[in-house]
Amino acid sequence: MLVDDQSLLRAGFRLVLEQDTDLEVVAEAADGSQAVSTARRYRPDVILMDIRMPVMDGVEATRAILGTPELADTRIVVLTTFEIDDYITDALQAGASGFLLKQIEPEELRRAVHTVADGDALLSPSVTRRVLADLRSRGDRRPKDPERLGVLTAREREVLALVGRGHNNTEIGSEPFMSPATAKTHVSRAMTKLHARDRAQLVVIAHETGLVEPG
Repeated sequence: MLVDDQSLLRAGFRLVLEQDTDLEVVAEAADGSQAVSTARRYRPDVILMDIRMPVMDGVEATRAILGTPELADTRIVVLTTFEIDDYITDALQAGASGFLLKQIEPEELRRAVHTVADGDALLSPSVTRRVLADLRSRGDRRPKDPERLGVLTAREREVLALVGRGHNNTEIGSEPFMSPATAKTHVSRAMTKLHARDRAQLVVIAHETGLVEPG
């Protein structure tokens, strides 16, 4: 599903995505309020969501959509013009699986939708560092509900900390006594135990619980 207040951009994204026979654009919306009602009607697997829109912005729409029980498995990727958009952190905290620049190349856009549909996040290390810095600069810095990490093994906590610092499975797999496949297994188990939708949510959890320290 495509959500953007610019009809020309929606048309362009639809054209690019439907060149892939495995992808179908089932609906469009021009603002956040329309996005919520349309998502509840069509129940798309993936939503490309603009952040800055009239009536209701993409952050509030993301929160409302993912707060709807029947849409719990829907993946939302926020669209932005600039990587430094201040709304990115808010969108991730609302449950978004990552973000894409609107200037993305066609093949990268199709690949990104498949990536998110498969349960992975779209969050580069540089964006992870920015998100963590942004979270640290906000309000109370005391850890939030650190006890929730008690369900993890020592190795899973170690892997979660690395995810929180922006490392991918290959980088985590370079650690002593761990392969990329083992790293992926630990990441999957951490997501299950912490009820995280994807890797992006693990980054937020790693910070909020105090597992990843400032610096």
